[in-house]
Amino acid sequence: MKFIVSGKNIEVTEALKERAIKKLGKLEKFFKPNTEAQVTMSVSKNRHILEVTIYFDGGVMRAEVENDDMYSAIDKAVERLESQIRKNKSRLEKRLREGAFLPENFTDGQEVREEDEFRVVRSKKFAVKPMTVEEAILQMNLLGHSFFVFKNSATGEVNVVYRRRAGDYGLIEPEL
Repeated sequence: MKFIVSGKNIEVTEALKERAIKKLGKLEKFFKPNTEAQVTMSVSKNRHILEVTIYFDGGVMRAEVENDDMYSAIDKAVERLESQIRKNKSRLEKRLREGAFLPENFTDGQEVREEDEFRVVRSKKFAVKPMTVEEAILQMNLLGHSFFVFKNSATGEVNVVYRRRAGDYGLIEPEL
């Protein structure tokens, strides 16, 4: 695995970098050698935030953890990623390397019930209206939703705006 460790509003010390690579290195057994893991450490108002994004075979796995201590955040991020792998192991096995999910790769003996299938419990259709990003955010807030699908009047493409945990907003645009 290739690790890219960076920091925002924090100087990433060699000890922090080594700890992140050592702990995340435990996940190497599930991925091909050329897999890239981006680790971003940041500090905002005394909150230590660790974001780990792993790009593999056209897929993306991500964990974001907030904690009082960056070392604890690293440990929790690894736990979350392992939990994601366990929960979706048969689906991921098709995308990850063959044989990655042999019982010996799960050394802690913790067994998590895997979801049998993804179940859609509700389906909804609606007209995708052209509007600006600001109008879409306003509409999302008026509806009390955490995301909103709309046709961007500037680009003509279908976009999604969403409320982030930090309270600000994100925009998802298709890449053609």
